[in-house]
Amino acid sequence: MNPLQTVLVVDEATEIRALVEITLGRMRLLTQSARTLQEARARLAQERFDLCLTDLQLPDGSGLELLQHIRQCHPGLPVAVLSSSANDEITASALQAGACDLLHKPLDLKHLRELVGDTLKRRPCSTIAPQLLGSSPPMEALRQHIDKLARSQAAVYISGESGSGKERVARLLHQLGPRARQPFIPVNCGAIPGELMESEFFGHCKGSFSGAIADQPGLFQAAHGGTLFLDEVADLPLGMQVKLLRALQEKSVRAVGSQQERAVDVRVLSATHKDLKHEVAAGRFRQDLYYRLNVIELQVPALRERRGDIGILARHILQRLARDSGGPAVQLRPEALQALEQYGFPGNVRELENLLERAQTLCEGPWIERDDLHLPTPESAGTSASSTAPRLDLALHLQQVERQLLLQALEQTRWNRTAAAQRLSLSFRSMRYRMKKLGLD
Repeated sequence: MNPLQTVLVVDEATEIRALVEITLGRMRLLTQSARTLQEARARLAQERFDLCLTDLQLPDGSGLELLQHIRQCHPGLPVAVLSSSANDEITASALQAGACDLLHKPLDLKHLRELVGDTLKRRPCSTIAPQLLGSSPPMEALRQHIDKLARSQAAVYISGESGSGKERVARLLHQLGPRARQPFIPVNCGAIPGELMESEFFGHCKGSFSGAIADQPGLFQAAHGGTLFLDEVADLPLGMQVKLLRALQEKSVRAVGSQQERAVDVRVLSATHKDLKHEVAAGRFRQDLYYRLNVIELQVPALRERRGDIGILARHILQRLARDSGGPAVQLRPEALQALEQYGFPGNVRELENLLERAQTLCEGPWIERDDLHLPTPESAGTSASSTAPRLDLALHLQQVERQLLLQALEQTRWNRTAAAQRLSLSFRSMRYRMKKLGLD
């Protein structure tokens, strides 16, 4: 830490200001203090600060007002909120407004020192890296939310359809936050076999079960100091949900076969394409875990909600495909781009990538024509059966349905055949046979 870094302390109570100033002084930090909202604004106008600590309750306003003022006038300044309230709604409001963390009174000085140290060590990052392509209003709003939430340590639930880019959003939240130099550990909760789940999350000790030939750290230990991203969190079985909730509450884990718990420091981000509220109502997801993970919800828009971005996305994907193949980039004919912009994209950006990769392979010459896209065509409504209608092949139709279900299960489990077989209630041998029969192996 730079010894010339300065912290603004805003609190009406003289004893709180003195306690914080003494603590930060021992960390070789400079401090300035203010008692009111008006004094804090004046200090901010006169000097440059590296961190602001503010109470929620001020004589002439609130800490949230100060936080909003800082976000507008000093967007690069991190703000931590001090509060004597245990109200979860107030906590969520402060974090949603852009606070990097919240400290409860009476202050835990060790926690205070850790928070200040970690915040001041972080890389300055006031702008979003150009990893989310598109200039549509939904994407601009998403960028603003990411920029705001990256500074926070709150748990974020990323909702959105399959293929919309939820993991990319999670990586940005990590890369632009104070944990950027620490590990980012993504895990697909639906791809881990149930019998191995506890060991994967929390680790195991040598000899704790058959095949445990050495101590093995789990995902929580691997993410220590950084971010753990739980993708498809709705697929966790209820028994594992209980254990995950305890780990999040206690901030510690116990490896399988161990009698001791080990403290872990991770920021948890989660995502699923399912409606978690519906899963809670159906009894498939614990309500207490839902509230623990969903402190703040971040909605990723579907591709059909930002059709104006399809052109720039398509150009970027085609350029990347050309780099990977070592050949020249092909381009979309205007008619082909128009067809893409009119298509619904149930698979979102992932479907766009697959569709363009296929079109690039099949097209002749430097242009992708509309017919090269092979977009699904909706069935004509109101067409009556006639003698000229094609004969239906039931066996072929059932084979296509089976293939689609297998592909869907494999994609959801990232081609983990064991997990896909469990999802479809098949044995592994049956799964392997069906994949071979349908040409998916």
